[in-house]
Amino acid sequence: MKLRVKFSKHGVLRFIGHLDVMRYFQKAIRRAGIDIAYTTGFSPHQVMSFAAPLGLGLESNGEYMDIEVNSLTSSPDFINALNAQMVDGIRILEARLLPDNAKNAMASVAAARYTVAFRKGYEPVFLTEAVVDDFFGQSEIIVTKQTKKGETTFDMKPFLFACAFDDAQNTLTLIVDASSAGNIKPSLAVKAIYDRNHAEFNDYALLITREETYLNAGTQEVPRLEPLGFIGSDFG
Repeated sequence: MKLRVKFSKHGVLRFIGHLDVMRYFQKAIRRAGIDIAYTTGFSPHQVMSFAAPLGLGLESNGEYMDIEVNSLTSSPDFINALNAQMVDGIRILEARLLPDNAKNAMASVAAARYTVAFRKGYEPVFLTEAVVDDFFGQSEIIVTKQTKKGETTFDMKPFLFACAFDDAQNTLTLIVDASSAGNIKPSLAVKAIYDRNHAEFNDYALLITREETYLNAGTQEVPRLEPLGFIGSDFG
């Protein structure tokens, strides 16, 4: 039986890397007494996969992992048992039973939604709703990013699904491609806004929270983004 587990990550734990988070969950699951399945062979390990590793320094309200279990109690019991083993900063939000034919979380990721706030003293005075609407309204957004093979320049517009600014909250909302083929960092989109307005960009100014991770419940031609917890059901 496959489960999809949604969790949040905040506070100092935003500086803990993906591999350490994975090891922490492995230990927490054992301590919680969850009947998780193990692989076979000489070095068995828990059947577990994560949707999309979170960048170091980012917080999140929409992280997902898939695990396989041999037996179940109920959704509330599972969530409570695992939360009892969590440290401050990580909280289990949902647990859903997946259909047998469901793709794993990592293979399902299509996009992610982020909220970008700004550190005190680093607020961009030029940023307004009108400025962001002008930026997003461009027919193409040419950016340069660093890859393992060097720098590459491309049109980011097809990979930027939404971009809006809240004047009252002084926050930026972005929905960007998070698939393995087109993964866009939110800081790259923010830098593009700064560049268009001839403003000096400082990555330190950004306080980024991933709010949700999405799958494509439509088609390639007509995409329909839904949260990764969209599929599956409560159990017990």
